[in-house]
Amino acid sequence: MMRPVTPTLRAKSDAVAVKAADAARAALTEEVDAADVGEHLGHVVEGERLVTHLFACTRRGYRGWHWAVTVARASRQRNVTVDEVVLVPGDEAIVAPAWIPYKERVQPGDLSPGDLMPVPDDDPRLVPTYSFGDDPLDSDDKAQVRQVAQDLGLGRVRTLSVEGRDLAAERWYDGDGGPEAPLAKSAPDVCSTCGFLVRIAGPLSLTFGVCANGNANDDGRVVSLDHGCGAHSEVQIAKKHEPVPLPPPVLDTVGVDELDPL
Repeated sequence: MMRPVTPTLRAKSDAVAVKAADAARAALTEEVDAADVGEHLGHVVEGERLVTHLFACTRRGYRGWHWAVTVARASRQRNVTVDEVVLVPGDEAIVAPAWIPYKERVQPGDLSPGDLMPVPDDDPRLVPTYSFGDDPLDSDDKAQVRQVAQDLGLGRVRTLSVEGRDLAAERWYDGDGGPEAPLAKSAPDVCSTCGFLVRIAGPLSLTFGVCANGNANDDGRVVSLDHGCGAHSEVQIAKKHEPVPLPPPVLDTVGVDELDPL
């Protein structure tokens, strides 16, 4: 129930500060309503002659929270001094989730038509297509790179870095197009032997290709060579799985004249 403490050095417990629970409660009730303060939950030794006393919070809407009152005793003093009074969450407290920056919260498929997601100049996934200028005093290296790349007709100011390529490969391999996908685990064979696999160029060609089977779930997507699915080009259906053939048709040759009169 007490908040965790990871001091660099194990502090010696101070008897006066440890026994100052009543003084801590008195200081706490001066700041908050006494009805919001519950039982004493214990103490935490924060440092030399520095102790935090914890009290249950009974305030409505704060279930699992604790009042923390930190007291200190100066050297050669008999009484303690209250340092701070705060409300801290316990193990069962309901707290807001950890903050995630906007750029890390955006997931594939979140962008709508018209949305823009700028990439910073120092993104480690990208490197300049053309190296920086020779002048170390240049105040705008990025602008110079863009201008040179435009003049030379290189087409792209930046291209994928080794780190960006490795991150993409790891993401693809661990995703739905990799060997651990449920679809791949139940496949009869792997994509490297499939006739619908389109090879790609570059370093990633040793691990990935593109599926060109319009009947497959991965059509038009990057798949690993050890991925697979049930739409493999060489898949064969066992006879026991083939549909039961229909019986021969029966022709009705009975005419009206051949019916017995009632």
